[in-house]
Amino acid sequence: MHKLRRGKASEYAVRLREKQKVKRFYGIFERQFRKYYDEATRRPGNSGAALLSLIERRLDNVVARLGFAQSRAQARQMIRHGHFQVNGKKLDIPSYLVKPGDVIKVKNRDASKKLASEVLVSEAGPSVPNWLDRLGTEPPEGRVSRLPGAEDLSGEFNAQLIIELLSR
Repeated sequence: MHKLRRGKASEYAVRLREKQKVKRFYGIFERQFRKYYDEATRRPGNSGAALLSLIERRLDNVVARLGFAQSRAQARQMIRHGHFQVNGKKLDIPSYLVKPGDVIKVKNRDASKKLASEVLVSEAGPSVPNWLDRLGTEPPEGRVSRLPGAEDLSGEFNAQLIIELLSR
């Protein structure tokens, strides 16, 4: 039926693949991704770094990076089920953008503490990025010390290719 394409991928295909890779990695749909792009282009400086910084600041990503969940998908579900507080208030929106100084804490309920502490124990304390601080383990809590910079972002993605694709 369909032949497997051989040869070099087009420039468009390379850029599209990069965007899809970021969307799958962070679990973001197209409409949300487009909003992050619009916000990043309004900011001064490098739009690509701003885009990845915005996506990195999502609450579901921060919970996973702090080691309170095994994956972003699990973090997302735990947030939707109300297992976390941000600055002492219940927050069940996985796409919430954290700010410097925000404290993310597992609720002081047995079920919530059990879920998060199982992951912390099983992974023996995963490494936390420089822009986040893990404050305590009973109940688990962490703080956003600063915004993620270009040096904090994983080098897995070429943000410039994404910006070139979306700016068309």
